[in-house]
Amino acid sequence: MLSEEEKEELKAELVQLEDEITTLRQVLSAKERHLVEIKQKLGMNLMNELKQNFSKSWHDMQTTTAYKKTHETLSHAGQKATAAFSNVGTAISKKFGDMRSHSIGYSIRHSISMPAMRNSPTFKSFEERVETTVTSLKTKVGGMNPNGGSFEEVLSSTAHASAQSLSGGSRGTKEEELQC
Repeated sequence: MLSEEEKEELKAELVQLEDEITTLRQVLSAKERHLVEIKQKLGMNLMNELKQNFSKSWHDMQTTTAYKKTHETLSHAGQKATAAFSNVGTAISKKFGDMRSHSIGYSIRHSISMPAMRNSPTFKSFEERVETTVTSLKTKVGGMNPNGGSFEEVLSSTAHASAQSLSGGSRGTKEEELQC
């Protein structure tokens, strides 16, 4: 239990602390306004600070070992995916060539002509998706020209490279095969 004197002393101390807190808040508010004024004079604003913080954080993240390993792994996966798409393109091109040159029971020329098939909405949609995917992969992997040519040029060059390797022509490096 507190005596009346102790209660009065604590009440006086409480009032004094509240006054000091109020004064400190006013001083802090004045300092914050002064800080804003200085930043405005220097041309600094919240957006610039956010950009600087983001740039620094992005740079710090890119220098981490985990980021480097992930980037390397994704780059390698992208190269493998590009090679796989090239192989799919070669297989499709070869299949179309086989269908064109061989007759199995009935000729494909009798069922649908190649120009008609190539102009069909289904084929065009397939062609656009493959082009988009290949371009996207080349861009993400980097080091490859995203303007690698039309779908037909890519298929043709891949088929040509495949034919050379099958006929015993000189084999290039993996990079040369990927760039076809």
